[in-house]
Amino acid sequence: MIDIKLLNHLESYLTAKRLQRFNSVLDQRTKHFTVATEDVYQLHNTSAVIRSCDVFGVQEVNIVEEVNTKRIDREIAMGAQKWVDLNRFHSVKDCISNLKAKGYQIVATTPHAEDCDLYDFDVTKKSCFFFGRETEGLSDEVIQQADCFLKIPMVGFTESLNISVSAAIILQHATSKLKKTEIDWQLTEEEKLEKRLDWCKKTIKSYDEIVERFYSY
Repeated sequence: MIDIKLLNHLESYLTAKRLQRFNSVLDQRTKHFTVATEDVYQLHNTSAVIRSCDVFGVQEVNIVEEVNTKRIDREIAMGAQKWVDLNRFHSVKDCISNLKAKGYQIVATTPHAEDCDLYDFDVTKKSCFFFGRETEGLSDEVIQQADCFLKIPMVGFTESLNISVSAAIILQHATSKLKKTEIDWQLTEEEKLEKRLDWCKKTIKSYDEIVERFYSY
């Protein structure tokens, strides 16, 4: 449980503008959708996906680093890694098991499957969009475990888009469509409180000292 008195005390160190911004962003956050990247080689691609998740209100990002282990490119992510939650996994199997335990269907994004065009995708289902490596695409394990396949309609000679572009297109469409439904897509009140505390911790420079003083009174 969140200590509400502590949270209110910490938020008194924020400007009114910053506090208002926190609340307005939280009102648009969702865990109805999440994203997973599988062993993406180019560092800036993973970072750009994280940035798109922040922009379109997706709170959690799942990063599978079974082959490639790299730090997040802070410059490309533009600080987005501060505002979204990163879940890191060393295997695809563990990632998928974790997601399914949370009730997510596994959506494999691929230009080759004939299952579902983006515009026909059912946004009412709790979903994780999986994006694969730049050249190889998604692994066989993700393809075999996928509950459905999703593709972006394309009419040119090029068969695929950069994964960061694909993620941005899919998230923009899916989140916009979701908000027009009756689905309860927002974070719970408890989740909002947790993020308010987390964002205070990441924003206030003297956070530890302030907390220590608060509990010493």
